[in-house]
Amino acid sequence: MDPDFSALDETLTEYETEGYLLDADGEDPDQRYLSGFVAPDPFITLYDGDTHLLVSALEYGRAKTESRAATVSRHADYAEDAGGREANAELLGRFLDDHGISSLLVPPRFPVGTADGLREQGIDVTAEEDGVLLDIRAVKTDEEIHMVREAQQVNERAMVAAENAIREADIEDGRLVADGEPLTSERVKTAVETTLLQHGYTSGETIVAGGVDAADPHNDGNGPLPAGEPIIVDIFPKSTSTGYHADMTRTFVKGEPSERVEAWYDLSEEALEAALDAVEPGATGEDVHDAVCDVYEDAGEPTLREDPETETGFIHGTGHGVGLAVHELPSLSFEGGELEAGNVITIEPGLYDPDVGGVRVEDFVLVTDDGYENLTDYPKRLRVE
Repeated sequence: MDPDFSALDETLTEYETEGYLLDADGEDPDQRYLSGFVAPDPFITLYDGDTHLLVSALEYGRAKTESRAATVSRHADYAEDAGGREANAELLGRFLDDHGISSLLVPPRFPVGTADGLREQGIDVTAEEDGVLLDIRAVKTDEEIHMVREAQQVNERAMVAAENAIREADIEDGRLVADGEPLTSERVKTAVETTLLQHGYTSGETIVAGGVDAADPHNDGNGPLPAGEPIIVDIFPKSTSTGYHADMTRTFVKGEPSERVEAWYDLSEEALEAALDAVEPGATGEDVHDAVCDVYEDAGEPTLREDPETETGFIHGTGHGVGLAVHELPSLSFEGGELEAGNVITIEPGLYDPDVGGVRVEDFVLVTDDGYENLTDYPKRLRVE
C-alpha cells in the first residue's frame, strides 16, 4: 500500500506552490519514502500530485521497475549541452517545464546550489518551515509496521549474540575474559554485526559500552569490558532490502553488581512501565516523558526536567520515532507532540554517572487505536550468569 500523501497536497496548496522537489540520494529517508527508489548518487524526485523521477542513464532501468513513480526520465532527455552547475540547473529547469512547474516547495535542507540555479531560471523556490514528509512518515502503514516487526525480530537475535558473549566470558582480575583474551566491546559488536549480516541487516553504530563509557548515552564503547559493572548494549539494525530500522537496549552485568546499580536498574524498569502506561493516541510525547521523570524524581534521581544543567541522572529524552531513520518523529521529550495510532516509538529511560556507569532499558513500541503494542519480546535481566 502506498503512503497517503494528502498532507503533502495540502501543504503545496498552503504555500501556493505547484510541486515538491527533492535532490538527494536514496539513503535520504524522505527521498526513499517519496520515490520508493534507492540509488547511491543523488537524483531528482518531483511530486505534483503524482511522483516523477529524473535519474542518470545508469539508474533508468531500475527506476522504471522499482520506484513508485508515475514517470521516469533520464538526464539525456533534457541534456542538450548540459555540463557543470549552470547547465545541470538548466537540465532540471527543462524537466520542470515539461511538467508545467514554475514554483517549488523544497525541504529546509535542500541543496543551496540547486535552489540558486533554479531561481536564476525564474523558478520560484520556497523552503518549507517544517518537514511535511517527516510528519507523514511518522504514521506507519500496515506494510511499514510489518517491516519494523521483522527488523525487531532480527534485532533480538543479535541481542542474544551479545548477551551470550558476555555470559560465556570468565572473570579475571575484574575484567571479562574469553578464550584467554580480554572480552572487548569490539568483540561483542562483531558478534552482533555478524548476526545482523546473516539476516540481511546492517548494524549502524551498535553501542556496547561498559564502565565509565556507559555513563555517556551515545558513547559506543571500546576496549576491555569490566566485570561487576553495567554494560549497555544498544542495537538499532537497518534492513538492507527495506531500509527500515528497529531499536532496543539492554543492560547486563557479568559478576556482582553494586546495590546502586541494582537500584538504578529496578527504577529504570519502573520508569519504562510508567511510560508505557502513558502511551495512547492523543497523549503527547511530553506526557510520556513526564511519566519517566516523575519516577526518577520521586526516587531522588536528577533529571533534565528538574535541572536543565545536570550532567548525571536522566540526561536525555524518553524516546523517539523509528522507521526509515533510526531517529524520527514523534519525539518523546520536552514539547513532544501528540501521539497517533501507527507511530512506532522507543521507550528508553536510563540513569548515568561516571562514578557508577550507566543503566538503560529500551523497548520498541507501536501506538495502537486503544493504547500500544510492545513489539519487543526480549527479557529484561541485569545479571547474566
